[in-house]
Amino acid sequence: MKTIKTLALTGALASLTFATASFAQQPQAPGQGPRAGMEGRERPSPEQMRSHMAERLRATLQLTPQQEAALNTYVAAIAPKAGERPDRRGAREAMRDMTTPQRLDAMAAHMAQRQQAFAARAEATKRFYAQLTPSQQKAFDALRPAGRGMGGKGKGKGGPGGPGGNRAMGHGGPGGR
Repeated sequence: MKTIKTLALTGALASLTFATASFAQQPQAPGQGPRAGMEGRERPSPEQMRSHMAERLRATLQLTPQQEAALNTYVAAIAPKAGERPDRRGAREAMRDMTTPQRLDAMAAHMAQRQQAFAARAEATKRFYAQLTPSQQKAFDALRPAGRGMGGKGKGKGGPGGPGGNRAMGHGGPGGR
């Protein structure tokens, strides 16, 4: 009887050991993981991203030469302005030295700045949209929003539809979303 209990206990411990080992994560080798394809590549400059976005809009919407000025105005208007993207590391360090009410005031000021930037991008998008024909408006509406976390159904993080994916529409995408 004692051997049966011993065998059962040993079996239970072995099962637990194997189950625990299966949950342990092995470190990923270089060249694997969600950013494997990004190694050795430089991030495109904001100017390159805006140029790519403009080309994509020209091709997708089949813009006429008369609409080119509206596109250029739109691209310039939705570009992040100087100081709109503060140094996050410096901001975090500055926050450490603040009291709670000071941090709350700083966060409120930051949110107000972001709200103003959004309103400007949304207005620019509406002005550009008004210059499009109904069929171009429909094509523009079909463009996928480019903001973070706004990926399509079933898309995983980091994929073309996941957070940070498909940013070809630039900062905020259609409608400033």
